[in-house]
Amino acid sequence: MRFLLSLTLCISFFTAWSQSTQSLLLRNRRSSVITQEGPTLTLQEAISAALEKSYQIRLFKSQEQIARTDYKTAKASFFPNVTGNLTNNSNLQNLRQEFLDGLRPPQNLYGITNRNTQVGVAMNWTVFNGFGNFIAYDRLGEVVKVSEANTRANVEATAADVATAYYDVIRQLQQLVSLRQALDISRERLELARANFEVGTRSRVDFLSAQVDYNADSSALVTQQQNVRNAKVLLNRLIVRDPATEFAVRDTIIVNPDLSIDQLRQSLTSNNPQLIAASLNRRVADLNIRLARSQRLPVVNLVGGYNFTAIDNQGGFGVRSARNDALQYGIQASIPIFTGFAQRRAVANAQTNALITEYQESDQRLLLQQALEQTYSQYRNSLILVNLELESLKIANQNVDIAFERYRVGNSTAVEFRDVQRNAVAAETRLIDAEFNAKIAEIELLRLSSQILQQTK
Repeated sequence: MRFLLSLTLCISFFTAWSQSTQSLLLRNRRSSVITQEGPTLTLQEAISAALEKSYQIRLFKSQEQIARTDYKTAKASFFPNVTGNLTNNSNLQNLRQEFLDGLRPPQNLYGITNRNTQVGVAMNWTVFNGFGNFIAYDRLGEVVKVSEANTRANVEATAADVATAYYDVIRQLQQLVSLRQALDISRERLELARANFEVGTRSRVDFLSAQVDYNADSSALVTQQQNVRNAKVLLNRLIVRDPATEFAVRDTIIVNPDLSIDQLRQSLTSNNPQLIAASLNRRVADLNIRLARSQRLPVVNLVGGYNFTAIDNQGGFGVRSARNDALQYGIQASIPIFTGFAQRRAVANAQTNALITEYQESDQRLLLQQALEQTYSQYRNSLILVNLELESLKIANQNVDIAFERYRVGNSTAVEFRDVQRNAVAAETRLIDAEFNAKIAEIELLRLSSQILQQTK
């Protein structure tokens, strides 16, 4: 009789404890958060740091600066080329001479110095070369625009990469929260199974199964912590700072559901830097054709110069010293008559290259339009999936509450409860992935339409 009374008291105590445990379980599932170390890093701060420090962007800007320098210095082709020349020839010699006529005495001279110095200035001014200098100047101007477009494309791609990495950190943190909540449930189940085993209401197998599931959830949590660390290291690399730097991010992903496909198409056509660069490259190819054709026309140069010559001769023969100066000027003209068909080949190749750039521009346009349509479809489908998975998560959480209560009172097996728990974790994972995929599609749409720097939040 005493044993039955003690058993009844134990069961009553266990029932009260299990009800309080259930209440604690629900609170843990709904309020579990991850404490992040380090200062909060906003997306705008991350993008600004990347645009300021990125070595890839610096590389493109350096190439752009080279193009600008070439364009500025190309103006010199419209002016004369002036060169200065200095020649100074000296020799030291000894003379020992005897004359055939016998009338003059032998002559011996030692250490005779002869010096010839020439100083001059020459000018060559191309006044006409088939307008090749004008065409080359315009071509360099287009090359500068191509470099600017390439730099802008790299800047926007970097911003998109940083935004993607930033939201991946958030996704991994959300998954970490989900797994920690699942671990809280497994812990409460383990404690319940241990208590049930100790009072004899459940078998040791049930307790050991709960222990195995708890260890599995603990292992998944450790793996996810590494995923969070990897995501943060990647973001630190993109913003060019120590990969081990700790930081915190906001814990939600907010997707803009109102992107218009018509506006995106229009913006892509008019603003996409890759499409602009393709169009500019076609313009450069057209100028190359004109430049090749200009080689068939005459070249007219104005030439001029001034030379001063000084002669000092200590040998005693000929001119002993002289000072001469001369001014030259004239005009030169040349026209290619036959160059082994080199000019014809140059024009034909330039025309073929122009056709290639036309094909490349058309292909680039199609690729970008294809990417826009596919990404927008993914974006709309991801928004639909977010709503579906949100509803699924609500139902899955309700199932967990019901299953845990059934498991607590003995109306459900551990296997049944574990299946319900796994479904809840899978539903939350799908919701997190759907939100992330929708945001990544939004970022890509903004990059394709060249709005990434204005609308990324």
